[in-house]
Amino acid sequence: MDQPFTFTLPFPDLVPSRVDNHIQRRLSAMRGQFLDQKAYEEMVAAGDPLLYEVYEIHRPEVEGEMLMGISVVHPGKVGDEFYMTKGHFHTVLDTAEVYYVLKGEGCMVMETPEGDAHVEMLSPGKVLYVPPRWAHRSVCTGRQEDLVTFFIYPGNAGHDYGTIEQQGFRKLVVEKDGRVAVVDNPRWQPAQKEAA
Repeated sequence: MDQPFTFTLPFPDLVPSRVDNHIQRRLSAMRGQFLDQKAYEEMVAAGDPLLYEVYEIHRPEVEGEMLMGISVVHPGKVGDEFYMTKGHFHTVLDTAEVYYVLKGEGCMVMETPEGDAHVEMLSPGKVLYVPPRWAHRSVCTGRQEDLVTFFIYPGNAGHDYGTIEQQGFRKLVVEKDGRVAVVDNPRWQPAQKEAA
């Protein structure tokens, strides 16, 4: 039988006192996601930098449970494009997610299967509600500081990374003239429909 539990997020590192799974995503896990493929290949060959980490607190992946953890996106760029997470839809498309920004600067890139797109700027203390049907990707726009967020979502939501790996997001977050800019992704392709 489950019991209530607590955990802490001690400053300055904000690594949870309870961690059941620690995921580390390197640049090589993001093949095809960055616009500047030449810069991507050079950076992978030169050391394959760590882009982000996720600290998960496990719960059963069933309706009624809540899954939670901490996401840490490190600062850096591939070409002009800021480091980011893989991004995903939820497998159960009609499930939402909440993010609370603990540290750093960045943004959340979001879009729906129907074509709506939105980018929300993130800073410490901001709470972001990602509605059902919205794919989402965290981007760290800080020059030296990690973007650290607490996230929580329904236990049965699941993750669909494949759609984003295939088509990318409609919007990219880049540095342009020394400033953060949101631009259209010239490589974005709608998901391929299977022949009926």
